[in-house]
Amino acid sequence: MADSQRTSEPINFVHQDEIWKAHVKVEKDSAEVWPNKWGFLTETYKEYERESVKLKETVRMKLPHHLAARPPTPPEKPIQVSPSPAVPQTTQALIGWRSGPSDFQLEKYCTVHHGRRSFLKELGWPFDSCN
Repeated sequence: MADSQRTSEPINFVHQDEIWKAHVKVEKDSAEVWPNKWGFLTETYKEYERESVKLKETVRMKLPHHLAARPPTPPEKPIQVSPSPAVPQTTQALIGWRSGPSDFQLEKYCTVHHGRRSFLKELGWPFDSCN
């Protein structure tokens, strides 16, 4: 198809039509031959579907009571969300504009304290080994 998009070379429509007819013929012949050659896969797939339905039904019946779905518990203390500030004028100010002010308190429990770790230090390699 990319060759037919070229404007510098003349296009042979008859040749392209013959190529298309050959492709369609191959597809049609393949569709006729497929059931004889690979049709057994459809029966195998149907058997697999029947078995999987049976297994799903047995699993549903044998589900222990402690794994059954429970209704969600309401939170002990309702979460209050204050209104957002005005949208910033610049796109650079959009980064963190809702989480920046302390009024919103987006951290539910407290601030996040992750220690700074070094991959090189964990492996016992010198710091200048990866530049």
